Amino acid sequence: MSTSDAAAQKIVRIGGASGFWGDSMVAAPQLVKLGRLDYLVFDYLAETTMSILAAARARKPELGYATDFVDIAMKSVLGEVKRQGIKVVSNAGGINPQGCADALRALAEAEGISLRIAVVEGDDVSGQMPALRERGVADMYTGEQLPEKVLSANAYLGALPIAEALAAGADVVITGRCVDSAVTLGPLMHEFGWTSDDFDLLACGSLAGHIIECGCQATGGLHTDWEDIPDWANMGYPIVECHADGSFVVTKPVGTGGKVIRAAVAEQMLYEIGDPAAYMLPEVTCDFRHVVIEQQADNRVRVSGAKGRAPSPTYKVSATQLDGFRCAGSLVIIGIDAERKARRTAEAIIERTSRILRESGQPPFTSTHVEVIGSESLYGPHARTRSVREATMRVVANHPQKAALAMFAREIAPAGTSWAPGTTGPGGGRPAVSPLIKPFSFLLDKPAVPLAFLLDGERHPLSMPQVGGDAEAPAIELPPPYEDPGEPQEEVRLIQLAWARSGDKGDLSNIGLVARRPEWLPLLWDRVSEHSVRDYFSHLVHGPVERFYLPGTASMNLVLHDALDGGGPSSMRMDPLGKGMAQMLLDMTIAVPASVAVQCAAAEPAGHHARQAQGPVL
Repeated sequence: MSTSDAAAQKIVRIGGASGFWGDSMVAAPQLVKLGRLDYLVFDYLAETTMSILAAARARKPELGYATDFVDIAMKSVLGEVKRQGIKVVSNAGGINPQGCADALRALAEAEGISLRIAVVEGDDVSGQMPALRERGVADMYTGEQLPEKVLSANAYLGALPIAEALAAGADVVITGRCVDSAVTLGPLMHEFGWTSDDFDLLACGSLAGHIIECGCQATGGLHTDWEDIPDWANMGYPIVECHADGSFVVTKPVGTGGKVIRAAVAEQMLYEIGDPAAYMLPEVTCDFRHVVIEQQADNRVRVSGAKGRAPSPTYKVSATQLDGFRCAGSLVIIGIDAERKARRTAEAIIERTSRILRESGQPPFTSTHVEVIGSESLYGPHARTRSVREATMRVVANHPQKAALAMFAREIAPAGTSWAPGTTGPGGGRPAVSPLIKPFSFLLDKPAVPLAFLLDGERHPLSMPQVGGDAEAPAIELPPPYEDPGEPQEEVRLIQLAWARSGDKGDLSNIGLVARRPEWLPLLWDRVSEHSVRDYFSHLVHGPVERFYLPGTASMNLVLHDALDGGGPSSMRMDPLGKGMAQMLLDMTIAVPASVAVQCAAAEPAGHHARQAQGPVL
C-alpha cells in the first residue's frame, strides 16, 4: 500500500468526554473502556463558566480551572489512558491552565505515571485592558466602553497551538480559553497534516469538533423526539471517526444508551451558530449551508461537505467584570390560585425590602425580577396553565452592596407565616448572596495575542500564519418559493413539521429548525418568517430576528437579538441560556394545506399529542 493510500484510509477516532464543566463522571471511563480511541477531548468553557472560574480565582489564586478534569475525569482513567496511548486535549485550564497542568502532573506522579503535559499560553489578555480602554475599544454587541477593572479577559484561541504541541510529543494538551471545536481540530491538523490554507478541511474538522463539543447532545440528548431515545441512564458519549478528506462518522460506544441519528446530529450542527455561511473561527470561516448528514447505519451518521475560507484577522475576547451582587430566592405555593398568590408574594417581598433600603438611606435595587415556575411564565401570552395548584415563586434582586441582599434574603422566609395560605419552602435554608459577574466581548487583532506552548519546561513561541485577506463572502441563498396547492388549511404545531434546538451566544438566542421532510422546508420558510417569530416572542425578544437557509440539511437558523435579558450570568431569567426557546417555538401553530396536515398526523411522534393542543395561530 502506498503512503497516499494509507493516508486516505487512516481513521482517527476522537471521543468527546465533556460538554460543560459538571458533565457526568461516567463519560471518560466509558469512552476509554469501550471507545478504541486515539484522542480523548474535553470541552469545559462556556461564557458562564469563565465567569464562575473568575470568581473562584478571586477567592483562591490557585484555582480558576475546571477541577473536575483532574479530580474526577483523569483520576478515573489515567492509568488506562497511558496504557492505550490515548492522547488527551482539554480546555479545562480556564483562566489558570498552568495550575491545571500542575495538579494533573501531581496526580500522575502520585500514581507513578509519566506524562508529557503541554500548556497553551496566550489567551490571557487582561494586562492589555487599560491600553485597549484608552484606545476606545468597545463591547462588540452593546457598544459600551470597556470597564476600568476586569476579573478576566481571554481571547478565544484556535487549534494551531494544540496541533503544534502534539507534534512536539505532548501526551496531554491543556489550554485556557479556546473555541470549543479547537480541541478536536487540533488533533486532526496534527494527524492528517492539514495546513493553514486547507480551508475546506479545516471547516470539516471544526464541524466534527462542533458536533461532539456538547457531549450527549450528539447522541440523542436534547433531541426533539426525546421519547425515541432509549436508556438515558446509560447514555453513550460521542465518538467521531475522522478521515483525511474531512468527512467523518458520528457514533458512540457499543452497548451504551442514547441513539445516533441524523435528526439529532443536524440539530447539534445548528446549535449556537449564527450565520451558517460565516461561522467564524480562528483558523477558518466555515460555511455549513451545504453540509450533508446521512444515516449510514444504526448509530452511525456520516457528515461531509463543510466549506471554508480565510479567517478574520481578529480574535474574539471574552472578559468579565464584577457588577455588584445577586440573590435569588424561592418559595413553594400550594392550593387554589397558586400562580396569583405566588406573584403577589414576590411583589410584596420586593416592596417591603425596597422600603427598608429607602428608609435606611441605602441605594435601591439595581434590578428585580419575578417568575412563577409552573405557570409557564416564560411563555408570556401563550401560557396555558395559569390555574395551577402548585407553583414555585422565584424572586431575584441585584444590588451594588452585599449587605443589602443579605437583608433581602432574610425577608423571604417571613412570607411563610405572613401572607398566602399554602406557602411552604423547598428546603435549603436562606438563599445565598453571590457576586454578579458580567461578561462582555470585543475583537482584538491576532498579532496582539502572543501564542506559545510550554512543554518539558521549554517555551515554544508560535504565530498565526498569514493566509491573506478575507475571501469574498458567498452569495445569499433562499429556498424555492412556496407554491400553495390551494387546498383548505388546517392548523398544526411546528413540532409536527420540524425538529429544533436552541442555544445562546451572550444576549443572542439561536433556534435551528430542521424540516422533518425536505419538501416541507419551502412551506416552513413561508410561514415561519422573521416577523412571525419576532411577534411570537415579543414578550422576551427585544431586538431583530434574522433567518438563514441551509439547503444541505433542509433547515433554517433563526437568530434572535436582545433575547435573553443580557444572557449568561447577567440574565435574571430562569432560562438564561435560551435552552427552552426552541421548545416554545415548536408549540407555535401555523396553517398548512390539508394534505400536509394528514401527513403530519400519520407521522406524529409518540407522546407529542400534537393534534390535541391548540396554541396561537400565526
